Amino acid sequence: MHDENCGSALISDTSGTSKDLARNCSASKITEDRIGFIGLGRMGRAMAGNLAGAGCKVTAFYRRSEHAQDLANLGLEPSNDIEELFDCDFLITMLPDDAAVREVVFGSASQFGLDGLVSGLASDAVHISMSTISPSASMQFAEAHRKFDQGYVAAPVFGNPDAAKARELYVIAGGASDQLQRCQPIFDLLGQRTFLIGSEPANANLVKLAGNMMTATTLEMLGEVMALIRKRGLDPNQFLDVLTSTMFGSRVHKIYGAKIAAQDYPESGFAFPLALKDVRLALAEGEAANVPMPSVAVVRDRLITGIARGYGKLDWSALGLMAAEEAGLARRAGTGSG
Repeated sequence: MHDENCGSALISDTSGTSKDLARNCSASKITEDRIGFIGLGRMGRAMAGNLAGAGCKVTAFYRRSEHAQDLANLGLEPSNDIEELFDCDFLITMLPDDAAVREVVFGSASQFGLDGLVSGLASDAVHISMSTISPSASMQFAEAHRKFDQGYVAAPVFGNPDAAKARELYVIAGGASDQLQRCQPIFDLLGQRTFLIGSEPANANLVKLAGNMMTATTLEMLGEVMALIRKRGLDPNQFLDVLTSTMFGSRVHKIYGAKIAAQDYPESGFAFPLALKDVRLALAEGEAANVPMPSVAVVRDRLITGIARGYGKLDWSALGLMAAEEAGLARRAGTGSG
């Protein structure tokens, strides 16, 4: 494949053939590098599998031996020894919170028996943190890697596990320009578009948190108006069609609105405790900047209430369930926990 063809494809934002060409070009640039992957939940497993499927050499860290064969079936090289990832050119973390990433970066004798990535990675390796974490933690990790002459890029994503599997994620990336350029082929293989936020990794984390708050407050409003429609005896599906066919046609309104209209709240997806973690991080950022966020505070209280009522395993679309219960509406049989 000629370099000039790769160049034209990589700057294209179109779908279909150009995207496929861009991904093929990206794969050709990255397949000689080794990629380590830590954090193999539903999102991480789909992302790591896509990298392996594109021909990348991916070493996947696991803690429980029963996962080894499943990872191998995805084309990954499973390892329960984190030191085997230290020779990787890129190390991707896709972990649930600040504490989990901190444990990997700095180490924990109880988990790994070593000092962590900062003391183990090669000086020219890049840690790509794709977790949704606080900007302050991201700044801490960036500084630690800088001291060891390692690269650090924050690249959280918008999208759920289904989008990850379909390589339809949106990557929000921040870091030094040369490191972002090195990581771009990986982003091309994982998502449909990359947004470069600048040289400070923490800014990418702030953008991700702000976006998640837009989703959270939208779910709260969808739940409230759906409760009103149902209580007045109107058809919530017809109401959703009106919304999404006029002024409210976003993916959030369509995908989550359909779940709320159907009162379909699965025990999968983005569960209440994870959503609450992000809400708290965003509120802390608002307080630090003297920015009141009252609507986000409402969502925080809804999530706490939901967890107290036993809904902790439900997807955050179940904010619609919370709104319905507050309106005195009966829960549909089979919905939620308990």
